[in-house]
Amino acid sequence: MALVVIAGCSSNPVDAPPPTITPARAADSPAAAEAPAGTVLPLAQPGQAAVFDDATARLVVLSSGADRSTVTLIDAAAAPTSVELESEATAVAGDGDGTAYLATRGGYLRLDIDTGAVTRVDVDGQQDVEFTAITRRADGRIVLGSADGAVVTTSPDGGVEARLKMFARVDALVAQDDIVVVLDRGQTSVTTLNPDGTNSEHALRAGDGATTMATDGAGRVLVADTRGDELLVYGVRPLILRQRYPVPDAPYGIAGSQNPQGLAWVAQTASNTVVGYDLATGIPVEKVRYPTVQQPNSLAYADTTDTLYVVSGSGAGVQVITGAGGAG
Repeated sequence: MALVVIAGCSSNPVDAPPPTITPARAADSPAAAEAPAGTVLPLAQPGQAAVFDDATARLVVLSSGADRSTVTLIDAAAAPTSVELESEATAVAGDGDGTAYLATRGGYLRLDIDTGAVTRVDVDGQQDVEFTAITRRADGRIVLGSADGAVVTTSPDGGVEARLKMFARVDALVAQDDIVVVLDRGQTSVTTLNPDGTNSEHALRAGDGATTMATDGAGRVLVADTRGDELLVYGVRPLILRQRYPVPDAPYGIAGSQNPQGLAWVAQTASNTVVGYDLATGIPVEKVRYPTVQQPNSLAYADTTDTLYVVSGSGAGVQVITGAGGAG
């Protein structure tokens, strides 16, 4: 596959931007041909990202507006509530203990999921940086990725502990314990960082057009290769591609169970379908399949209730599938 090289103004190859391809994207989903499984809750705006919080048993859905974003908190026992943010947010991560973190220009927002209170954390010297990805390490450190290809590891007060700039763009970040994994769509690559966040440890090409990434309780990193129609499964100690499996119809939305025996969930955006795969045997085995809302771009899974949430990127709402994994 040909690479499109972005011209750089420096003659030093080390300083030049990395070669990239046109990033892959979700398919433009057709109208839903079947009624979505489970129930569908309305959402005022198209969903951009979602995370489930175990402590509050709430789904946190991020939606972006013209110049600021909205978070919708969905609770099975109450009506959804909305929190309007002071700025535009681009990504969300959670700690599973009642707090969500949202990347924004210059820093991140800390959201108390129970009360809806939002606190802004400005990162030192990064006031003009467009942050595009966020994750939380097991030690509590917040790690941010930027549109200009840098990964910033922060201290609790917003100080910069490390800054590593080596990517075309940081499109997604996840953490397995204290190992941060970086997804760069332009390079269609995944990279692990050292514990200090000062350098990369290993990097691998990720299919033909990787787009989204998630973790699971078995220590794996799940990647959707949307252009290549594959599910890629990596181990991180060291970074290695352990499983590779065909998933047709532009896989994009992805989520993992935190139960090591749980399923990996992949949404097919070209057919409005979500599939649950068992990864335990070394090759993905399809266990369940459900019709979804249109444009199933974001997934989140609640282990405690075996509930799968499918968030539409076109405004078709939030689909709630209880007992999604079944007995298998």
